[in-house]
Amino acid sequence: MKTWEDCVAFHGHGCGGLTIGYKASLYAIELLGLEFSADEQVVCIAENDACGVDAIQVMLGCSIGKGNLLFRMRGKQAFSFYQRGSGKAVRLVLKPKPEGMTKAESFAFYQSCTPEEMFQVKEATITLPERARLMDSYVCDCCGETTGAEWIRLAGEKKFCLDCYEGCDRFHV
Repeated sequence: MKTWEDCVAFHGHGCGGLTIGYKASLYAIELLGLEFSADEQVVCIAENDACGVDAIQVMLGCSIGKGNLLFRMRGKQAFSFYQRGSGKAVRLVLKPKPEGMTKAESFAFYQSCTPEEMFQVKEATITLPERARLMDSYVCDCCGETTGAEWIRLAGEKKFCLDCYEGCDRFHV
């Protein structure tokens, strides 16, 4: 199993935010019986893109490239974890910390907490996403760059990537 030191090495330094993701991962492992995800067995939907996400990548093998680390940006220190094999899921929400702490005090506080002390355990409310799938790609008729089908816009008979489409109007197609 990966360690705190592995998380620090990946992230570049130890901090309160990294601790949040590390402890969330440990708690999810405990609650759902998770193991490192070589493919998409474990899925995490993070509601932020802060430091803690780096620890989740290291501890659970969730990554954007594999399609098992997704973001639902809400600005919350909350993470939904899913175990595809068992169908189990949980949402962990960071409890408020005491006010008025310095950055160093906050780090020490999170380091001293158990996962149970740090997180509220809630039901995961987002439906488990389907496995990642390969999408068709098209060449943009304007810039010539290949773009995934979801990001192509049609104007007449022409296909445009989002960057080129923004400059189009009915007089400049």
